[in-house]
Amino acid sequence: MDKIVGNIAPDFMLKTALGDGSGFGEVSLENYKGKWLVLFFYPLDFTFI
Repeated sequence: MDKIVGNIAPDFMLKTALGDGSGFGEVSLENYKGKWLVLFFYPLDFTFI
């Protein structure tokens, strides 16, 4: 199995729910350049249904 932790993530742009509940926004990997970042994806959680 290939190592995943510590790899550089590919560039991306996606829509997000804003943390203050005021709506939606967009975020890209560029927003976090020079910072530590932990990415997770769990499609069955954090839904609005």
